[in-house]
Amino acid sequence: MTAIGHFARTASRFVPAALARPLAGATAVFFHGVERGTVEPQLQSTQHALEDFVEIAETLKRNHDVLPLGELTRVLKNPQRHKRAVFLMSDDGYANTLTNAADVLADHKLPWTLFVSSYHIDTGDLVPLLTARTFFEAAPAGRYNIPNLGAITLNFDRTMVSLRVCETLKTLDAVRAREALVAMKEILSRVGKDNIAQRYPSECFLTWPQVAALKKRGVEIGAHADTHWAMHGGQSDSYLRLQAERPKQRIESEIGRCRYFAYPFGNRGDIGEKAWRAVRDAGYEYAFTTIAGTLDASTNPWLLPRYGLSSRESSLSSVLPMMRANNARLRQWQSRIGT
Repeated sequence: MTAIGHFARTASRFVPAALARPLAGATAVFFHGVERGTVEPQLQSTQHALEDFVEIAETLKRNHDVLPLGELTRVLKNPQRHKRAVFLMSDDGYANTLTNAADVLADHKLPWTLFVSSYHIDTGDLVPLLTARTFFEAAPAGRYNIPNLGAITLNFDRTMVSLRVCETLKTLDAVRAREALVAMKEILSRVGKDNIAQRYPSECFLTWPQVAALKKRGVEIGAHADTHWAMHGGQSDSYLRLQAERPKQRIESEIGRCRYFAYPFGNRGDIGEKAWRAVRDAGYEYAFTTIAGTLDASTNPWLLPRYGLSSRESSLSSVLPMMRANNARLRQWQSRIGT
């Protein structure tokens, strides 16, 4: 979680929504999956519990104007008239967005956008970091030499090692990261722990017919890159073009028009100048980061801010106006990587 996220969630406990409301601006918010129950909450950290998600939906319906993403241009032209506007999104394309989240949002008549990673919808392969996290949780104690990551010692306390190494893994280019992940999966296979999809069914992806079913229910479908991996400056030009172009092609061939993009991971270290230019050149109208801020603060339509919904949001209507506190940092970062 970013510093502004910690600040906003802490401060919101003491600031009533009515007092925070004058600070409000149009915001984009996102979630991932919605599950009735999880096996391992630490590994399945992107999954909202169904009852908590229902509470979030009720708060959004009661206190905000949740708009379809097609209204974004109109809102940005006159942001002062749309301070209560919220654009609701879901990343990755987990199967439970159809079986759980879609029904909740339909019941509350809330429009939303689903961002899918085309490679994972095509193949069913799980997101790469889940393999890494499973390795740190399930591999036998010992010392392992992982390509491009070096020696890793696993013992009883693995949480800090997992956090540190996963952050390093994300900085690798796609080829070297894949080599490391293949080695981790081979180790898990040797001890019978590589059945990750069976262990964590909540992490499984939609199929294209299921994505099409959501489209028929009025859900906007956007791109979340091809493979769910960072698009930072260490990636090759050809890789970044593929990440931007292929999901648009696949979505448009299977579903229909694809106008919007969301970056995997989406924080400052995960997006480089070449990335947003590749997204722009691929023909997307807007693209979203996971950096906090209000939408009118952005100077670049391919680096728009978003707020990641926490597992529980007891003070959401106080949290969202506080996103404005990060606007200056957002603009500074955008200036550094080009506008």
